[in-house]
Amino acid sequence: MSASATPITVGVLALQGGVREHLDLLGGMTGPDGRDVRAVPVRRVADLVGPDGARVDALVLPGGESSVIDRLARMVGLADPLRAQIDAGMPVLGTCAGLILLAREVANPAPGQRTLGVLDVTVDRNAFGPQIASAEAEVDTLWGPVRAAFIRAPRIVRVGAGAREAGRHQGQAVAVAQGDAIGIAFHPELTGDTTVHRALLDLV
Repeated sequence: MSASATPITVGVLALQGGVREHLDLLGGMTGPDGRDVRAVPVRRVADLVGPDGARVDALVLPGGESSVIDRLARMVGLADPLRAQIDAGMPVLGTCAGLILLAREVANPAPGQRTLGVLDVTVDRNAFGPQIASAEAEVDTLWGPVRAAFIRAPRIVRVGAGAREAGRHQGQAVAVAQGDAIGIAFHPELTGDTTVHRALLDLV
């Protein structure tokens, strides 16, 4: 990267869940234009947006416990700013719990659980079984084959007119794309597969 080139800054929502894996994976990548990628945790509104505008070029919503991340995001005042930035066109990738956070509807929400309502999909939480049933698999996606880890993974039970299915596993939809938003039910960051993260960077 030249000294004058500004890195692509990707914020990883860092309230709960598998944050470090995304930070580490992204930190070793370069963008499609050759710029370095800088991955930063987003824990408060000031990490996301300031008086001069957005502080990051793209967002990752990681895996974890979706209802906990939702509750914490609302507690620290991040839910509405996250939705506003995504609605304004900021590219976003949601993995596992992040997919649930992006969905318009959750078939079996936890008590009081809310979502950002970005993706025109309905998701079923923990559809692929308990954590003991976790496994790795290769998934054919819109962006190419992905070596993925499934950990208490949700599945997409409805893909609305605004979204398009982007990957399947065991006959179930597990990836979706809509505008500048990507939602996947699996964890490529745990296997070191950068395919979907590169798709995110392509949207910047």
